[in-house]
Amino acid sequence: MERDICRIAVLGGGITGLSAAFYLLRMAEERGRKVAVTVFEGSNRLGGRVNTLRRDGFVIERGPDSFLGRKLPMLHLARELGLLGELVGTNPAAPNTYIAADGKLRPMPKGMNLGIPNDLGAFARTSYISPRGKLRALDDLRLPRREESGDETVGDFLERRLGKEMVERILEPLLAGIHAGDLYKLGLNATFPQFAEMERKYGSVIRGMIEARRAAPAAGAKAAQMRSEAVGGASVPPTAFLTFRSGLSAVIEALERRIRALGGEIRLGSTVASLALAGGGTAGGETEGRYRLQLADGASFGADAVLFTLPAYANAKLLSPHVDVSAMTAIRYVSVANVVLAYDEKEFNHKLDGSGFLVPRSEGRTITASTWTSAKWLHTAPAGKRLIRCYVGRAGDEETVELDDEEMTAAVCRDLRHYMGLTATPLFVEITRLRQSMPQYPVDHLKHIAAFREQLALRLPGVFAAGAPFEGVGLPDCVEQGKAAAERLLDSLQAG
Repeated sequence: MERDICRIAVLGGGITGLSAAFYLLRMAEERGRKVAVTVFEGSNRLGGRVNTLRRDGFVIERGPDSFLGRKLPMLHLARELGLLGELVGTNPAAPNTYIAADGKLRPMPKGMNLGIPNDLGAFARTSYISPRGKLRALDDLRLPRREESGDETVGDFLERRLGKEMVERILEPLLAGIHAGDLYKLGLNATFPQFAEMERKYGSVIRGMIEARRAAPAAGAKAAQMRSEAVGGASVPPTAFLTFRSGLSAVIEALERRIRALGGEIRLGSTVASLALAGGGTAGGETEGRYRLQLADGASFGADAVLFTLPAYANAKLLSPHVDVSAMTAIRYVSVANVVLAYDEKEFNHKLDGSGFLVPRSEGRTITASTWTSAKWLHTAPAGKRLIRCYVGRAGDEETVELDDEEMTAAVCRDLRHYMGLTATPLFVEITRLRQSMPQYPVDHLKHIAAFREQLALRLPGVFAAGAPFEGVGLPDCVEQGKAAAERLLDSLQAG
């Protein structure tokens, strides 16, 4: 490079982009490398889907509400940002999860993990699955493993191994809810690769889950040790899911502070309209780099390297003049909505003895699931109050997301009355529509993404891409991708 300072543009101010910017600045400092990092965010706020509302003593998540504690990148980040003291876990006194069936809530059948039987005695005793359905599921123990090595849909895999009743009554509401997707369109290798590995290794997904259950004590001890090491021996709640006491936006706010303190720049309301190879000279009064970013407001920005952390459709728009973006356009997005209802406990006529319930498609209701937030997360409601969050919309049923606020609130309250007998009037209702927010990984997603990245490296050296469209939608996955992209980007500058 002719200039001492390498100019890096990070497109997108969600958790992937902010994590990448933070690690870029920190690692460059450690390597003695001078970089100027600028984050471009098209909206007027940071965080992407992470969006905490703090209102009247309530902590309300308008996007994701937690992350998996066994995925360490988020714990590493929390430690580096000084947020370990903010970590909270789920309420151990609310372990029950319910599932809707024939208009009623029933306890989630025991003896299962991710909807797969791992205790045959407990599975045999459940009345939620018919005798025929249980026998069909147990066929998995004798069915031959699939000989083909290629990818398949999650629905096809699970129906092939366990039968249609298990898919419709348990696996669909449990697993599809993670992506708000259609199991028969989601690729197995990109979403639940552990199932395919169990079939390959044990010849049966049930047998694989039984083996995992037997190994759980040793695996749990190892996981606890790794979690402790990840936070330098600090105390971390032992629950599977974690969040921050003041909400997930705490990590976004901390990242913003650290990026600015390290000399990074953040531009809100700055949409990048195009990417082009630079022709030398200046860009909008700024020294030109390898690439020129044209902004929607007419300004230009020169960069030596660019990191895309945008949704797949936005990546496709900007990169289509340069590379084959079919891997991006193949990712469909589903729109969903969150409806949060706050109550006074004096009028609240339900005991909230669990974490919430799931609603299968076959029930034909508006809501797809409900989290009993103030029971699951004790920090989310002030004393004497209750908080419930309901989910609306999924693949094949997105029109409900566009109901007006009054219609959506009425529909959600009807469903809560139907399943919970809840007749209390909410103190207030917060509705958040997350349009085109849930990426749907198709069959062969990982193969297509790998080819896309290879072509990107060949045709646009110094341009990288990471985030939810690629290798996982969970917050720790996005943090991990942001850090890995920062390392690759700095390595490429070093080599150049």
